[in-house]
Amino acid sequence: MDVDVDGRRLPDLGGRGEGWVLIQLVIFAAIAAAGTFGPAWSGGLRVAGLALALTLIAAGGALATRGVLDLRENLTPFPKPLADGRLVDTGSYGLVRHPIYGGLILAALGWGFATASVVAIAGALMLAVFFDLKSRREEVWLADRYDGYAAYRSRTRKLLPWLY
Repeated sequence: MDVDVDGRRLPDLGGRGEGWVLIQLVIFAAIAAAGTFGPAWSGGLRVAGLALALTLIAAGGALATRGVLDLRENLTPFPKPLADGRLVDTGSYGLVRHPIYGGLILAALGWGFATASVVAIAGALMLAVFFDLKSRREEVWLADRYDGYAAYRSRTRKLLPWLY
């Protein structure tokens, strides 16, 4: 599929983006199940992997939780914003435009390291690509809904604080 920069060619997958949520749930289930295909490594590497896993899961959990709390009444499981919502650009949304997605990516990557599963780590990377695409579609809706979104987008990272 040819995707332009702003995501307008990505499908809606339902009036509110329900299909995006369904695909996301399937990817989550696959990553969780992939953890049963580990451990792919042991010894000192496994201990280091567990330490990294705890860090990633804690950071991801904190980022996603803060994103949920910062959205408050604007929270919806769907990528299309609520008709009566407002643009949130403070708190975790001052760090990244999609902190819940970023947190879930970090936590999924942590799960892969916790279970020492190369398949789960690959799934987490697939989740990152999926959330990048989903957020492109979501940002079209956000820009259409909120006048200040373009300026917010230009000054704020997308998914991972200080990185992307």
